[in-house]
Amino acid sequence: MSLSNKTIDSYLTYMCESFLTERAVRYDIKGKKYINTLSKYYFSDVGVRNSILDFRQQEENHIMENIIYNELKIRGFQVDVGVVEYRETDKNGKRIRKQYEVDFVANQGSQRYYIQSAFIMPTEAKERQESASLLNIDDSFKKIIIVKDYIRPKRNEEGIVTLGLIDFLLKPELLKW
Repeated sequence: MSLSNKTIDSYLTYMCESFLTERAVRYDIKGKKYINTLSKYYFSDVGVRNSILDFRQQEENHIMENIIYNELKIRGFQVDVGVVEYRETDKNGKRIRKQYEVDFVANQGSQRYYIQSAFIMPTEAKERQESASLLNIDDSFKKIIIVKDYIRPKRNEEGIVTLGLIDFLLKPELLKW
């Protein structure tokens, strides 16, 4: 079956209007502006999501990201998806542009948090990968990585805080830690 972009857009709009999903708009962090493409959609109720999908797609990392989004919304944050553009020189001396995604830019009044959802970070390489987008943000707002495992909250040398999902959900004060 083939659906046009207009039909898909209508379906997504209907799902948002019926409170099944919410739309997170892309935000250019360095340019400080919204980008009108590639929004992300999150289910308002993960149980309804699972039912609609007939419990087939149980990707824990996507479900965890959805749970974090919902929790931030419950806490009163305006939640966007961040984009950070980074320019580097390749081995041939050519300048290339890379874009990193920041899972969530959570704003509430004058508070802002940049949050990455990382299901697991078993290696130092994976930790570097998850931190890359956060390290390319040149402001002083708090940067946080949330992992599924139970870990003690920690802060690395770059100031990035790593929290376990359970602590994030049960201890809202840790965002300010």
